[in-house]
Amino acid sequence: MSWMTVISTCLVALSFMACGSLPVSAISERQARSSMVTSQLASRDIDNERVLEVMERVPRHLFVPEGMRAYAYQDSPLPIGLNQTISQPYIVALMTQLANPSKEMKALEIGTGSGYQAAVLSRLVNEVYTVEIIPELAERAESVLKELGYENVFVRQGDGYLGWPEKGPYDIVLVTAAAEVIPEPLIEQLSEGGRLIMPVGEVGGIQVLTRLTKKDGEIKRERVLGVRFVPMTGQALER
Repeated sequence: MSWMTVISTCLVALSFMACGSLPVSAISERQARSSMVTSQLASRDIDNERVLEVMERVPRHLFVPEGMRAYAYQDSPLPIGLNQTISQPYIVALMTQLANPSKEMKALEIGTGSGYQAAVLSRLVNEVYTVEIIPELAERAESVLKELGYENVFVRQGDGYLGWPEKGPYDIVLVTAAAEVIPEPLIEQLSEGGRLIMPVGEVGGIQVLTRLTKKDGEIKRERVLGVRFVPMTGQALER
């Protein structure tokens, strides 16, 4: 699948209603999730059975504003306020699959946002530590995650560029915001054999979803596909 094909399927769509799946109000949430997994994920290149199972269980509609819930299972990003978005289901599933999670692992997420990606990851690993720079989003996500029983997710409000070093190292690092370079502190917090997935490239343009793997002290870099994410922010990037 080409980068432009992926992008054209609503990755960068400004109109979240343009992608044609039924609104949640027309069918049950469970049916909507099942349809999402079948038509948007399994029919493409998401073939990790554990990832597909979790995507069918986690209630995405409860992580978006009430006014957006009718569109929660469409294959598009949705606004969550404060100029931030929740990624389209395909990208959440793809980043999770690229991380190749297992139950004994510890994960770090940069850019908590709605909390949805952390919730998905939490059902596949032992612990998830997630950092959000916007106080209102950090507070909201922590509240939703606790209310829904995601007890192995720990939220910190702070500058994600710096990671969460005292809880590291991490087997998985997922970054859900874009920067022109991968922050060195995040690479340093990656464990031996660990994987880091992040959109890298010019802010405001098309970035490249990139996977780093640390092995024997060396870093292997893989370019996956073209994406478009909100920019990473923070004092460390402004220096």
